[in-house]
Amino acid sequence: MNITLKNDQLTVVISTLGAEIQAMTTTDGVQLMWTADKAVWGRHAPLLFPIIGRLKNQEYTLDGEVVKISQHGFARDSEFTVDAQTDTSVTMTLTENEKTLAVYPFSFRLTITYVLEGNALKKTHTVTNCSEAVMPYEIGGHDGYLTPVLPGEQMSDYAIEFPGQDTISPFGMDENCFLTPEKLAYPLTDGKLPLPPKVFGLDTVVLEQLPVHQVTLCNCKNNIRLTVDFPEFDYLGIWTKPADFDTNYICIEPWTTLPECTFVGTDLKDKQGIRILNPGQTESLSYTVTVEA
Repeated sequence: MNITLKNDQLTVVISTLGAEIQAMTTTDGVQLMWTADKAVWGRHAPLLFPIIGRLKNQEYTLDGEVVKISQHGFARDSEFTVDAQTDTSVTMTLTENEKTLAVYPFSFRLTITYVLEGNALKKTHTVTNCSEAVMPYEIGGHDGYLTPVLPGEQMSDYAIEFPGQDTISPFGMDENCFLTPEKLAYPLTDGKLPLPPKVFGLDTVVLEQLPVHQVTLCNCKNNIRLTVDFPEFDYLGIWTKPADFDTNYICIEPWTTLPECTFVGTDLKDKQGIRILNPGQTESLSYTVTVEA
């Protein structure tokens, strides 16, 4: 089921399947979200929970036990229940079931709330540990934005702006796209990372310890600016499907945790940035997308 949030500046369509944004449109009819073309990448903005990224052999260990789980976890393919809805907000929840317990042995409540305020959409992730054991988890976004958004443009007209920075230092990657500890400093042009990111020879640009937890997708040919503020997320991924041609979208991904690393063990509790909830504990983490058009 799709739910539409609308005000005088933006219209946002969200599916209860995966609590995933399907579309974000300005009052002028400009579509900002990737169209989920299955021939390229068949998703819009999947929710990553309880893990981020792919794992070696699609498995992790938990208290010495090996557990199998698919890439990015199960939330993106799960049906959420709508708890509350207005013209400009929606709250929906996922809890454990037989399938989730087989790959993540915890009782939990995951609540996603979207609030549309003016030209900004705030997404809040609230996680509650309903089990009797300490619960590790990861959560993050994977939001794909169109590049280009207007006729006559191409991806190379776009850039990602990092306020107050003249270089970035992404993690290296091995042949399996697992992170390595080696980092290289890449110069920015006027604080901007040119697109596509394949110019750096990385599947995904993965960053940590940014001085400002904010990036802006901008364009030299129009006035559209899309800013992502993620003060409660320590890591950021920037990705588009590797190809020898422009794939027409870029994902800006706030993460709580690093994906699989060559320098960290397989135990879920050892992951860099892992969130830990005690029994009965709840925490909320938010990021906001602001559109200037």
